[in-house]
Amino acid sequence: MRNRIRPYAWGSRTALAELLGEPNHTGEPQAELWIGAHPDDPSMLVCEAPTGADSGTHSCDAAGTSLAQAIQADPHGTLGSDVAARFGARLPFLLKVLAVAAPLSLQAHPSVPQAKAGYAREEAAGVPLDAGHRNYKDEGSKPEMICALTRFEALCGFRKPAQTVELMTALVVPRLQAHICLLASRPDARGLRAMFGSFLSLDAAVRAELIREVVVACARKVREEGPFAAEYRTAIELAEQYPGDAGVLISLMLNRIVLAPGEALYVPDGNLHAYLSGTGVEIMANSDNVLRGGLTGKHVDVPELTSVMDFTASVPAVLRPVTRSDAEYDYPNPAGEFQLSRLELDGTGPVELGHEGPQIVLVIRGELTAHHEDGTTVTVRRGQSLWIPATDSGVTITGDAIAFRATDGLSTMALTA
Repeated sequence: MRNRIRPYAWGSRTALAELLGEPNHTGEPQAELWIGAHPDDPSMLVCEAPTGADSGTHSCDAAGTSLAQAIQADPHGTLGSDVAARFGARLPFLLKVLAVAAPLSLQAHPSVPQAKAGYAREEAAGVPLDAGHRNYKDEGSKPEMICALTRFEALCGFRKPAQTVELMTALVVPRLQAHICLLASRPDARGLRAMFGSFLSLDAAVRAELIREVVVACARKVREEGPFAAEYRTAIELAEQYPGDAGVLISLMLNRIVLAPGEALYVPDGNLHAYLSGTGVEIMANSDNVLRGGLTGKHVDVPELTSVMDFTASVPAVLRPVTRSDAEYDYPNPAGEFQLSRLELDGTGPVELGHEGPQIVLVIRGELTAHHEDGTTVTVRRGQSLWIPATDSGVTITGDAIAFRATDGLSTMALTA
């Protein structure tokens, strides 16, 4: 497939170019490589000159059309009957490579009931789908998972209240004390909600002065190299990029997560999060519903964001792959829309990609060859991707490569139900 790059300002100028083996001629940030059937930037199906029996007909039938068009033309053949029945004529997941050089916005995603209700409200109010202040672009939820290719840093979910009280109290900022008391007096979800709201409701000038004092205190604590030094350093860096933004203060309430290459983080509906730095493979439900709370120049709707957020404190689980076979390792998650696995091919025997639904294979290192049961073969190199429709359930792969395999999550849900 031929995939498109999204040039958001927070993107790296080098990471995606290195993955694809193609120079970044413009020198502009390259943030996301989209691989899938999203209507805004669907992947294009191309012919890579397959070889073998019937090579002139089999793999080139859909060349020149988008993946979205191919799915619309034959949803049951491309997606399989179960996926088409559950999600309609649309690929339920979107695969991406993120190259994060600057922090993304603080954001959360609604559940399906919340998205349906919000979408209906905005439709009834006549808010155009492309309006900048539109919150709900569709009726879907957007759980997501990021798997690190490099060291990857993120803010994800609320830290335990006692730890946040300790972190903020140690700064010894008198103006901060009233906010700390909101959480210290209610060390639970209600207290976290109260503190969160108090930071966002401050007058802009008052908030800017509070942030200035907090940053000075954070710098002092970083020099001391004591507990929470990394969290304090993150607040300083965010203040440099987004001066006066409430997200600087909110960052001190959130778990700071560091993923090593190969580790993953699952982000459920309602979880407040922000990716800070690093390169990773991301898979998500194919929805555009994002509610932002800071660290951005885009539309922010605090009441709506607060209404969908989960204020329960928890420590996010860092996911490590679970062996499925000698060459395949799963990242288990509860989403029905997607499943992600890592393929490690060492040049020995073939690996079967049996699955009754849609599949995308993205090669990260080396190259692999896909073998169809009709005898045709296609070689996929670093940075390239392969679309396998549900009708092609007999594909095997060989080679010396590391790749990621994206599928729907319905079979995983059935196993865990």
